[in-house]
Amino acid sequence: MLEKKIIKLILSKWDYGDFRIVFWDKEEFILGKNQPKFSLILKEKIPFYVLFKDTSLIFAQYYMQGKLDIEGDYNEIAKVLYYFSNKKYLKNKNVLSKIAQNKESENIKSHYDLGNDFYKLWLDETMSYSCAYFKNPKETLYEAQLNKIEHTLKKLNLKPKEKLLDIGCGWGWLSVIAAQKYGVEVVGITISKEQYQKANERVKELGLENQIEIKLQNYQDLKYHNYFDKVVSVGMFEHVGRKNLDLYFVKVKQMLKPGGLFLLHSILSMFEGKTNAWIDKYIFPGGYLPSLREVISIMSERDFHLLLAESLRLHYAKTLDIWTNNFNLAVDQVRKKYDEEFIRMWNLYLRSCSAAFKVGSVDLFQLLITKEINNEIPLTQEHIYK
Repeated sequence: MLEKKIIKLILSKWDYGDFRIVFWDKEEFILGKNQPKFSLILKEKIPFYVLFKDTSLIFAQYYMQGKLDIEGDYNEIAKVLYYFSNKKYLKNKNVLSKIAQNKESENIKSHYDLGNDFYKLWLDETMSYSCAYFKNPKETLYEAQLNKIEHTLKKLNLKPKEKLLDIGCGWGWLSVIAAQKYGVEVVGITISKEQYQKANERVKELGLENQIEIKLQNYQDLKYHNYFDKVVSVGMFEHVGRKNLDLYFVKVKQMLKPGGLFLLHSILSMFEGKTNAWIDKYIFPGGYLPSLREVISIMSERDFHLLLAESLRLHYAKTLDIWTNNFNLAVDQVRKKYDEEFIRMWNLYLRSCSAAFKVGSVDLFQLLITKEINNEIPLTQEHIYK
């Protein structure tokens, strides 16, 4: 059968790992020299014309639609995709690929505007949709998210009455703690109406209107000049798009005072390249994960200076594992509003992201940097870890 021949030919180029394909007629195709570590079980034939599209995208779509099942170790699946996608770098590090342009995101809001009720089902009480920080493995997700906020704010070395900009403030918990605990004045921005409404509710409930202003606004539209003492951005940089990376740093520099501190918390990829086709189509349209070297190069050209780079890769893997478990525990409630394809899509998204962090194809960094040079900062970072 021609379709099976084409699939075998395509997958034979995935020259890493041990796995098997079970076709719709029960025929098995084994790849690798050792015992298969995972299986892709096709329940339906893939039409001939579809096979020439992105393979990982097609398989993910078939999984979402219940036409394909996955058995075995998700970490091994992530490894296969990682080594296949980046073999040009891993085999010959002197060879650089041409980096494809990526369109600017126009509809990222659709991901965050699924509804506060949806996210409330599987996030913690802070509604933090970003990497938590586990001081010990037994901590709850809520405790670890509070740790993350505290860990982030300590790095900024906040002082009373300072002005803090929170780019991508989400549901507002970091802004609230910064105002309550450190006495700073906060401007938080988000492009999600759901987040904007909930964050404003929190501010009003806590009587912090004189300290916190939440805006429904894109960072590109902010007009401040040399106004903020500190800037923080948690889990938003991934969505600006490759074409806007430089613009992002230009805008932060415009708004930050000379010598001001900027804490960037973002997922970064190991290598520059295209966004995963399935993620781009179904999860985060227009997003882009730059590499660490790409970010350092761009920010350096804008006269930002790196003080501290910390990887929280394993923390994000653990966070995602908890989210996946929470999501599956709440799946009956999710099913009341969304269909089975949506549920399988989210399950695949959460599990595959965890696996990607575990195999190191992506990382989570907190970068502490200054606008221009600052010789008044503490000589050590002891204040962060006290």
